[in-house]
Amino acid sequence: MKILKVTGIIILILVVLAFSAGIYVKTALPNTGEPKDLKIERTEARILRGKYLANNVAVCMDCHSTRDWGIYSAPLKEGNFGGGGEEFNSLLGFPGNFYAPNITPAAIGQWTDGEIFRAVTTGVSKDGHALFPIMGYQRFGKMDEEDVFSIIAYIRTLAPVEHNVPASKADFPVNFLINTMPQKAAFQSMPAKSDNVAYGKYMVNVAGCVECHSKVDKGQLIEGTEFGGGREFQLPGGIIRSANITFDNTGIGSWTKEAFVKRFKTYTDSAYVPVIVKPGEINTPMPWAMYAGMEQSDLEAIYDFLKSNKPIVNKVERTTTN
Repeated sequence: MKILKVTGIIILILVVLAFSAGIYVKTALPNTGEPKDLKIERTEARILRGKYLANNVAVCMDCHSTRDWGIYSAPLKEGNFGGGGEEFNSLLGFPGNFYAPNITPAAIGQWTDGEIFRAVTTGVSKDGHALFPIMGYQRFGKMDEEDVFSIIAYIRTLAPVEHNVPASKADFPVNFLINTMPQKAAFQSMPAKSDNVAYGKYMVNVAGCVECHSKVDKGQLIEGTEFGGGREFQLPGGIIRSANITFDNTGIGSWTKEAFVKRFKTYTDSAYVPVIVKPGEINTPMPWAMYAGMEQSDLEAIYDFLKSNKPIVNKVERTTTN
């Protein structure tokens, strides 16, 4: 009887501790600090830099708009630029249903620059709730602050789009754990462009290459698989897996810098004809048309950084049809 009594007390203590931890996570977190008192000057230089980053490197507008999945690489449709709504659900490996919000003035016109800055770089929304890290705040918080200012300056110039987006909802237990995900930013200065590897690493972080070109579990990157490919995307027609972009023979080890750049720039060539995806064929989530707008020197720096990484042996079976 004494053993049972002690066991019962231990179980009760554990239940109380678990309950208390749950209350703490739900009520005290996230905590990345109050929004900064910011008023970002919308200079022409900032808006141009922000437009470049938002459309061709960080590709913010890719998720926060509507893509045409009937065309290869799903370029943006007209009429919902910045209006949000792209869904990331369990079919894509995410623990819930998450929607890219409307980031035009119609939805965030009442947000301060500081509130947008906090959301983009730490993952905490205007009302204090945690954002799931599909939106790459964990990498945006490692950018140069000036680049983030430029993105915000550009976003402020978007035309308003009236588009009501459903609220995101995480599955249990992620609906609790999500509050532990936001983190304070750790900004870094943008390296000199003359340092190709360091600058390429910076641009790869902004572009989020590692997020798709690695394996994930419940939306979280599996350590040790970085850039080795193999992430699965369930699309109409079957599954497509991201390519190995390390310099192994199973990846892009035989690619020259010229071939790497050309793979992107093909989509800006005046001779390129968009490819219609027929019923039953598998598209790609890779937004080639947006990344194709990157400056050649930036693509070359990305190539140099990828080449500096440890090669990973991983022969990816790119597609599995239904």
